[in-house]
Amino acid sequence: MAYITKKEENLSPQTINVLNSILDIKEAPVARCRLLSNGIEPYHRLYLPGGEMIDGDRACIACGNCVDSCPVLRREPDRRARTVQRTSFALEALVADDCEQCFACVLSCPQVDTGIKDYIVEERVVEVIPQSKKLKLMDNYFMVIVALILGVIIGIFVTW
Repeated sequence: MAYITKKEENLSPQTINVLNSILDIKEAPVARCRLLSNGIEPYHRLYLPGGEMIDGDRACIACGNCVDSCPVLRREPDRRARTVQRTSFALEALVADDCEQCFACVLSCPQVDTGIKDYIVEERVVEVIPQSKKLKLMDNYFMVIVALILGVIIGIFVTW
C-alpha cells in the first residue's frame, strides 16, 4: 500500500498563504509548521504503550532536533541551560523574538511535511555567504580570458 506524502502533492495556495504568514512572524515557526503538516507518517513506526499506532498525530515528540539546530541556542548555551525540555514549545520560549528566521528548526523536525520543507528551502532560505560584486566581475573576466586562450589553442590545432 503506497502512502501519499505531502512531497508528492503540491501545496495549495491557501496553505502557502498561511505558511507565509507563519514564516513572517519573528518567532521559531516549527510548532506552527508541524500543525500545518499531516503529522506522524506511518513509516515512523511509533506506537502508544497499548500498541495503537499514532499516525497523523501532530504533537511534538520531544526529539530535540529543533533545539539542537537553533543557531541562537548554539551561540548562547546559557539559554539552553534554563530548561531540560527538548520540545518546540521550549524552543519558542527560550528564543522568543530573537529568532534569526533561518528555519533550521523547521528543516530538522521529523514531523514537518517534506512539501513544507521544500517550499522553505526554495522560497525562504537566504544564501548565507553572498558573493561580492567585485569577485563576481573578476570571475567573468577570468572566464573570458580562459575562453580566449582555449579558442587560440583549438584554432592552432585545427589549422595544422
